[in-house]
Amino acid sequence: MKPQFILKPVRLSVQLLIVGLLPLSSCQVPKAMLAPSQQPIPTTFGTNIDSGTATGTSAQSDQLSFVADSTGIAGRHWRTFFDDKELAALIDTALTANLDLRIATQRIEQARATFDYTRGFLTPQVNAVASAGLDRYGQNTLNGVGNFDTNLSPNIDGSRRIPNPTPDFFVGARSTWEVDIWGKLRNQRKAAYLRLLASEEGRHAIVTGLVAEVARYYYTLLALDGELEIIQKNVDYQRNALDLVRVQKQAGRVTELAVQQFAAQLLNTRSRQGQVRQQIIEAENELNRLLGRYPQPIARGRSLQSRELPGQVATGLPARMVFRRPDIRQAERTLQATQVDVDVARAEFLPSLNVTGYLGLNTFRLGTLVNPASVAAGLLSGLSAPVFNRRFVRANYNGSVAQSREAFYRYRQTIVDGVSEVTSQLRGVENYRQVADLQIEEVQTLSNAVGTANDLFRSGYATYLEVITAQRSVLEAELALINTKRAQFLSLTSLYRSLGGGWE
Repeated sequence: MKPQFILKPVRLSVQLLIVGLLPLSSCQVPKAMLAPSQQPIPTTFGTNIDSGTATGTSAQSDQLSFVADSTGIAGRHWRTFFDDKELAALIDTALTANLDLRIATQRIEQARATFDYTRGFLTPQVNAVASAGLDRYGQNTLNGVGNFDTNLSPNIDGSRRIPNPTPDFFVGARSTWEVDIWGKLRNQRKAAYLRLLASEEGRHAIVTGLVAEVARYYYTLLALDGELEIIQKNVDYQRNALDLVRVQKQAGRVTELAVQQFAAQLLNTRSRQGQVRQQIIEAENELNRLLGRYPQPIARGRSLQSRELPGQVATGLPARMVFRRPDIRQAERTLQATQVDVDVARAEFLPSLNVTGYLGLNTFRLGTLVNPASVAAGLLSGLSAPVFNRRFVRANYNGSVAQSREAFYRYRQTIVDGVSEVTSQLRGVENYRQVADLQIEEVQTLSNAVGTANDLFRSGYATYLEVITAQRSVLEAELALINTKRAQFLSLTSLYRSLGGGWE
C-alpha cells in the first residue's frame, strides 16, 4: 500500500494579512534614534606647565620629552616593560591564579553561550515528538457528527473506524520558525556577538589592571626595603654618635642631657623600623591576595635605592589610545550592542511571520502507528503584529533607547577619564624625576653636613644639638627621596595601565 500524505495547505491569506497589517504597524514605528554628538578627542597629550591645563595643540603647549615610537609602552609587553625576573614571576602567578581574572573568564563563557543561543533563532527549531492523547467528542459537536457519519460510510471498515473516545498517537518531528523578515533576529545575534567582544575586552582590562597592581605592590615593597636600609644605616650612624657623646661626657665636655638627647633620637629611629616592617607585611599580604594564595614571603630584587627609572616613555596620540585601552574598547562594544538593541526594539512594532510544521506518524489506533498510511505532514504560517499591547512594545523601545544613551555617555566618560589619566601620569613621571634630582643633591649636602657637624663637635665648635639636627635632617631627606622614587615607579606603572598596557 502506498503511503498517503495528509498535507495542510499553507494559508493563502498571508499575503493579504501582510498588506493589511503593514499600514497598521509601520505608521507608528518610531524613527531611528539619533546618536548624541561626540566630544572631539585632543590631538596631543600636551600640558601647559604654568597653568596645568590641557591646550590640545602642540603649538601652544609644552610637550613632554617623551618619544612616541614602536618601542614605547603601547607596543611593549609587560614582560619586557617590567624588566625584573622576580616581578615577572609574580605576574605570571597572578595571571594563572587570580580569582577576579577567573571570574572574568567565566563571564566570557557566559557571553559566548548567549551568542550561540541567539544564533539558533535564525534557523527552524525542530523537535522530536512522541505524544499520546484521548478525546471524547459530544454527539452535537462538529467532530462527533463527522466521526459518526464517517463510520456509516461503506468505504470505512475495520481498523479505520473512528472510536469514541478517540485516541491520538503521534511520533515524528515538529518545527517552528520565525522568518527574519525585518532583521530582528540577525540584530539580536549581532548584539550578542558585540557583548561577547566586550566581555573579552573586559578581561583584557582586568589583566592590564592586575599586572599594574602587582607591579605597584612590588615596587612598594622595594621602596619599603629601601626605607629599612636607610633607617638601619642611620641607626648605625646615631649609635656611633651616642658612643661618641658618652665619651665626651666622661671627659666632662657635655652633660647627661646630651647623652639623653642622642639616646632618644636613636630610639625614635629604631621605632621606625618596626613600623616599616609592619607595612612590609601588609604589602606582602595584599600582593599574595592578588596572586590567589595565602600569606607567604615575597621573593624580590634589590631595593629602589639602586634602581633608575627608564629614561624614555612612548605615549602615542589620544586617538590611538582610544583603540588601545581595553576599557575604552569594552565601552565601545557595549555602546554598539545597545544601539543594535534599539533596532531590535523598533522591529517589535512590525509584523512577525511564523511558520510551523510537522512530519511523522499519526493515527487513532496504536496498532496502525507504523503503517505507511499513517504518515502525516502539515504546514502552517501566520502573521501577527502588536495592536492592543503596543504600549508594552513602546516601553521596551524607550528602555532600549535610554540604555543606549547611557552606554554612550559611559563611553564618552571613559575616554575623558583615559585622556586625563594619561596626562596626569605623564606629568607625574616627569615632575617626580625633577623632584628626585633635587632631593639627591639635598641628601648629598645634608650628608656632608653630618660629617662637618661631627668634626666641629669633636673640636668644640658645634653643639650636640647641631649634630642631632644634622642627623635628623639627613634621615628625613633620604626617606623623602625613597618615597619620591616610589612615586616615580608607581606613576610609571599607572601610565602603563592608562595607555592600555600592551594590548593592541
